[in-house]
Amino acid sequence: MGLDRWMLSQLSDEQPVLLRFYQWQQPTLSLGHHQSTPPRLEGLNIPMVRRPTGGAAVLHGGDLCYAIALAQPPRGQRRAYRLLNQWLQASFAQLGSALIDGSSEQQRGQQHCFAQATGADLVDPLGIKRIGSAQLWQRGRLLQHGSIQLQPPAQLWQELFDEPAPPALPEGFNPERLQEVLLQQVEQWLLGSTPNQLAWPEEPERLAAITSGNAATVSATGPSDKPKG
Repeated sequence: MGLDRWMLSQLSDEQPVLLRFYQWQQPTLSLGHHQSTPPRLEGLNIPMVRRPTGGAAVLHGGDLCYAIALAQPPRGQRRAYRLLNQWLQASFAQLGSALIDGSSEQQRGQQHCFAQATGADLVDPLGIKRIGSAQLWQRGRLLQHGSIQLQPPAQLWQELFDEPAPPALPEGFNPERLQEVLLQQVEQWLLGSTPNQLAWPEEPERLAAITSGNAATVSATGPSDKPKG
């Protein structure tokens, strides 16, 4: 997730928006920036990383992650979440699934992100949290990234959190198709044009070892990480 934070430093007048999608090569836990490791998760044989954003633990492995960085974001955290959620909602609607804003109040002490759904998150009509998001603000710039749970590893989820995983999304929500729709929607919603190629830098092995995906900017798209598999 170091590349997510790196995106903030790459924003400019010529490149005011960066967008990245990625998946994880193996089940991995990401912890919030200030989160202590929950006692239940200590000593487990599962890779852990720390996000630059807050929140609670997220189990990756059956999800698609997105990260978007804006040089001139909407002012105010709630307003920014609301605007970016519209892009995510439109993408799900195109694939035939409605999402609405979560409504829970933020509660401290939750051991994992998907245990509650605040206004930053999106849930389906049954109240099942489908997308968990978090933000990092830096010198007026915004990074928002999130996890879209497609097919959570049910057994591991139960072992880690002592509760059932969210049910898998319908078959049409495969990572490739969802990423295609997300990119189409962001072009209509934010860019208004088809992106061109962007060359990502050579990143340290520790950043590339566990994720793979694609990236886009207001004027560019291209590979970000080493290909999965």
